[in-house]
Amino acid sequence: MNNQQIIDWLLEGDVSIQFQVWRDLLGTDKKKLQSRIANEGWGDIILSKRNSDGHWGDRFYQPKWISTHYTLLDLRNLNLPSNHEIVQGTIELVLQNNLADDGGIQLGPSTSQHSDVCVNGMFLNYASYFKTPEKKLHSIIDSILNEIMPDGGFNCRTTRSGAKHSSLHSTISVLEGFAEFQKAGHIYRKKEILSAQKSSIEFILLHQLFLSDKTGKIINNDFLKLSYPCRWKYDILRAMDYFQYAGIEWDDRMKAAIDVLQTKRNNEGTWNVQAAHSGQVHVNMEKAGQPSRWNTLRVLRVMKHFEIE
Repeated sequence: MNNQQIIDWLLEGDVSIQFQVWRDLLGTDKKKLQSRIANEGWGDIILSKRNSDGHWGDRFYQPKWISTHYTLLDLRNLNLPSNHEIVQGTIELVLQNNLADDGGIQLGPSTSQHSDVCVNGMFLNYASYFKTPEKKLHSIIDSILNEIMPDGGFNCRTTRSGAKHSSLHSTISVLEGFAEFQKAGHIYRKKEILSAQKSSIEFILLHQLFLSDKTGKIINNDFLKLSYPCRWKYDILRAMDYFQYAGIEWDDRMKAAIDVLQTKRNNEGTWNVQAAHSGQVHVNMEKAGQPSRWNTLRVLRVMKHFEIE
């Protein structure tokens, strides 16, 4: 397919895909198209699964991937209108009932003393996107900044089994949360956030997104598999999509990841879903092993941002 045929194919997808194609690839922010996300396709299906108590699944974090937490993350990534009152109400319920002793979001009744920095990053992402008042996010920011590690990133295992080295999984979730907090215009602990953002980006780039800084070997082959939704898991496309979204400039240490992405392009110019993260879902958006509108869209907007042919 030529470029126009790829765009046409993308525009045959779910309304959430259509909206992001128009905005990110064609430069037109179609608000009327965005407003339809709540009433048709994947967005409508997911919203219809909400329980009478205002939550999804059994509780905030269980079961994966139909819990309140991962559902809110899905709705944010669909780009549901950010003023959606039902979603805002659920986020308020979480803030009222799920704060841990350290000010972050607790995963369950047995974990009240410590929160999970990876979950806090994801929560900050969707709570900021859905216009949660800045003051209500202060304790989340405090909790996250208390977890920064000496090597500049984050690792959720610091509050469980302990950790001496940052995790790419946790670090990307925190960076996405910081980006959305900043895009909302919030300024709480701005200098500390900018410093943590800089060191976290450097941590990812030091590893060229997927390589050991000590041996040069691939850290985890799963980092090269293009899955979507990503859930809490890191991969090179998620990292590159964050870089374009946050407006990060090109760094030569991104090249190894771009080279991998380019080798994964199908002959017709699309990219596949290479693997699915097992668990319950509200809706199967795409099939593993098949051309993916999500992954094709995400790679193309990365290439557009960095002016890669």
